Amino acid sequence: MTKAELIAAIGKEAKISKAAAGKSLNAFTGAVTKALKKGDRLTLPGFGTFSVTKRKARIGRNPQTGKEIKIPAAKVARFKAGSVLKSAVK
Repeated sequence: MTKAELIAAIGKEAKISKAAAGKSLNAFTGAVTKALKKGDRLTLPGFGTFSVTKRKARIGRNPQTGKEIKIPAAKVARFKAGSVLKSAVK
C-alpha cells in the first residue's frame, strides 16, 4: 500500500476528504517522529508501540568484496505490534 492509497482509505473510512486525510496522516507521522526524537515511547493500545533502541557498534562485511567494515553505533526506531494487530494478521 502506498501513501496515496493509505490516504484514500483513511478518507473513505472516516468520511473526510483526501486533503483532510493527508493532513491527518502527516500530523500523525510528525507527532510520532517528534516523540521518538525526544526518546519517548508512543503506545497505541491494541495496535502497537513505537520506541527507540540503541544498536551497538559492530563489525560487518561488504558482500561484494568480503572486506570487513566498521558499522557505528546508532539509535533506531522500532515498532512492536500489539495483540489486536497480531491476531488480525494471523
